[in-house]
Amino acid sequence: MAEELGSSASAPTTTSSSSSWAKTRSLWPSILRWIPTSVDHIIAAEKRLLFLVKTPYVVEQVNIGSGPPGSKIRWFRSTSDEPRFINTATFQSKEDSPTLVMVHGYAASQGFFFRNFDALANRFKVIAIDQLGWGGSSRPDFTCKSTEETEAWFIDSFEEWRKAKNLGSFILLGHSFGGYVAAKYALKHPEHVQHLILVGPAGFSSESESKSEWLAKFRETWKGAVLNHLWESNFTPQKVVRGLGPWGPDLVHRYTTARFGAYSTGEVLTEEESKLLSDYVYHTLAAKASGELCLKYIFSFGAFARMPLIQRSDNPTYFYPFLFL
Repeated sequence: MAEELGSSASAPTTTSSSSSWAKTRSLWPSILRWIPTSVDHIIAAEKRLLFLVKTPYVVEQVNIGSGPPGSKIRWFRSTSDEPRFINTATFQSKEDSPTLVMVHGYAASQGFFFRNFDALANRFKVIAIDQLGWGGSSRPDFTCKSTEETEAWFIDSFEEWRKAKNLGSFILLGHSFGGYVAAKYALKHPEHVQHLILVGPAGFSSESESKSEWLAKFRETWKGAVLNHLWESNFTPQKVVRGLGPWGPDLVHRYTTARFGAYSTGEVLTEEESKLLSDYVYHTLAAKASGELCLKYIFSFGAFARMPLIQRSDNPTYFYPFLFL
C-alpha cells in the first residue's frame, strides 16, 4: 500500500533539470523566469529539510484509492479512477511507544514540524502526514461545492489513510486548521482516537459568537468589500505566490523569516534552517492548487468557522478533556 521514498540515512540530493528545460530557460532573461515546481520538487525539498532531523525516518506515499468505498464522489467529483496518495513520514521509536499522528494546518505541510520530531520521537512513534491536496500528497482537482463535502474531503481521505496504514487507535494531534480536521475526525470516528491534542485549533467559533463588530464595520468600507469579494471568490494566498513567478521565493523567504524569526518565541531559525524551510514552503505553496481551495467553504471572511466545532458536538463538553496548546 505504500512506496518508500527515502530516509535520513542518506544525504539529500538535488533534482536536475532536463536539457529541454535548460534550453527553454536560456531564451528568457533570468529576471523573467518562473520557478518550476511540482510534487517531485516538494518531495526533494522535504528530503533536504528533514535531513536536519536526527531521528531515522521513512517517507511513504500511502495509496488511499480513488475515493471512499461506497461514495459516488471520488476525490472529489473526479472522473478519474487514478489512485491518490498521502505523503507520510514515520519516525523511528522505541518498541511499544504510543502512536502519535500529526496533522498540519492551512498553507502548511508535515515538514513544518521538523524541529519537533526529535523530541517527540523520544516518547512516541511519530507519524506526520500531508493532508490530501497539500504538501507532497496527491493534488486532485478540488471541486467540492459545500462545507459538508469539503469536510468529507479531508475526513474521509484521512480515514482511508488510517485503513491503509492498518492503525487501530492512536493519539491525534492537529495544528490550526489541522486541529479542525482532527476534531471533526474524532467526532466521526471516536473509536480510533485515544487522545486528541489541539494546538491553536481553528474553527471553534462563528462570527456571530465572536460578536465581531469591527469586522462588520470593515466590510462596509471599500477595502473590506474588495477583500470579502476576493475571499468568496476563493482567492488564496498561494495564488499570489504563483502569480509573482520569479519573485515568489523571495516573498516566501520574507514570510518564513518573519513567522519563524522576528515574530516567533524560542530559538530562532539558523541560516541553514531558514534557507531549507523557505525552499520547502515555496514549493508547497506554488504547486498545483488543490486542498487550499477549502478556505471559503470552511471559513467565512475573517476566518470564522461556517460550522463551528462546538455547535457540531452533541455534548459541548466533549472537547474539554482533550489538550489545547
